[in-house]
Amino acid sequence: MQIPELARPSVCMRDRGRVEEIIQAMQRAGPSTLQVISDFDMTLTRFSYNGKRCPTCHNILDNRKLISEECKQKLKDLLNVYYPIESDVGRSVEEKLPLMVEWWTKAHALLVQQKIQKDLLALVVRESDARLREGYRAFFDRLQDHDVPLLIFSAGVGDVLEEVIRQAGVFHPNVKVFSNYMDFDESGALRAFKGELIHIYNKREGALLNAAHFRELWARRNVLLLGDSLGDLTMADGVHSLANILKIGYLNDKVEERKESYLRAYDIVLERDETMDVANGILWHITRPEQ
Repeated sequence: MQIPELARPSVCMRDRGRVEEIIQAMQRAGPSTLQVISDFDMTLTRFSYNGKRCPTCHNILDNRKLISEECKQKLKDLLNVYYPIESDVGRSVEEKLPLMVEWWTKAHALLVQQKIQKDLLALVVRESDARLREGYRAFFDRLQDHDVPLLIFSAGVGDVLEEVIRQAGVFHPNVKVFSNYMDFDESGALRAFKGELIHIYNKREGALLNAAHFRELWARRNVLLLGDSLGDLTMADGVHSLANILKIGYLNDKVEERKESYLRAYDIVLERDETMDVANGILWHITRPEQ
């Protein structure tokens, strides 16, 4: 099987033969049976650029046009407390879960207090250093060209996430987003966040709550899943009668510390890879006519 991208030094696999088997099965079944389920922050977006960390959706809101210096500092304090917990390989998901809920609930409450203006979101996204990964256009366009649904599951802020994709010119009709959306009042000021909180470790609940979406896609039993955390592995739990799933994990940070757990969980692990090249190579193989 010729997918040159899989030979790159950034690519690690615990069972290459199994990966090739899954890709071949997906290719035989064809693109009409495929769906892609992906995380957003640090999965579809870059982790760093020119040696500098890129922002998440929440980080993009750290702009003085939207929030005060005091609020910015409070959000940073929360990050310093809770991020080490989120990335601590020694703690179980059960242990982390209530703490992650606590983090995002506090962060959202701070943002609501700032009465963020809806009409400034496009501007702060434009001013930010957020970037989709290199090769993003080929990825989004190929999925659209072959009518393959792309479901983005994000613990970020849906309004910001959509704006990033829109400004990149790839918000195609096949893209659907499940995320935390802002609720604005008549004057366009943020007054709350809608619905249930989606955070890094409850994407399974999100998947199961959106059963109607997966029912629409009942014939698409092959899933390409992209994530950057172990919490992303449950995003496909709502898929009906799954036939094949190929899990690609971006290992952006603390590589040596986390590599073993990522290799146990993901079929393909990409070490400090800022591109969509591997996903694009696999998609190209699956969607081309069988030779």
